[in-house]
Amino acid sequence: MTHNLNKWAVTLGLLVLAPTYLTGCATAAYNIQEKFGIEKRDILVDRVIDVSKSQTEAKEEFEDALEAFRAVVAVDGGELEQTYDDLNKAYKNADSQAKEVRSRVASVKRVARDLFKEWESELNVYSDQNLRRASEAQLRETEQKYEALTAKMDAATASMDPVLTVFKDRVLYLKHNLNARAISALSSETMDIESDVARLIAEMEQSISAADAFIQEMGGS
Repeated sequence: MTHNLNKWAVTLGLLVLAPTYLTGCATAAYNIQEKFGIEKRDILVDRVIDVSKSQTEAKEEFEDALEAFRAVVAVDGGELEQTYDDLNKAYKNADSQAKEVRSRVASVKRVARDLFKEWESELNVYSDQNLRRASEAQLRETEQKYEALTAKMDAATASMDPVLTVFKDRVLYLKHNLNARAISALSSETMDIESDVARLIAEMEQSISAADAFIQEMGGS
């Protein structure tokens, strides 16, 4: 009984300390990287690059999913099960890549928050007020550029969800009704799905362009 109580006490203690531990891990990771000359600014740029790459990959996966859907509605009898399997695989790939994009965007927001917090606090270290004002002006400008970037990233990320929902419903419908009649029922929806994917691709491309511009500006300023 005493052993169990001790175990629960340790578990509770770990739960209480978990947020502090995770924050400490992030801080420790920054400290290690900074010892090797890698600043938070560089980490932020690297993570924005990661978002741009993952969004490019997501765009391709959604285009593949659209092609798989077109293939399904073009089938006349025959290989329905194989065509369904291809669509299901394409949907899962798109869903997996969407999760990767969300994770990458979250990592950008974490490091940006820490970067701006550090930069803000270090303004008070300046003894030269002219340099302090110049640094603060650069901070505000960088924050504005970052906010424009995250607005694009958030818009593109949000655009993925309704498209995934549409594909998921159609995949499930085909699973439950794997026959020519089900294919026929979905044929009329092709143009709507094409339009949804086109909007998503446009949002992705805007976000990728914003990321590229932010990377260039951070590298040149």
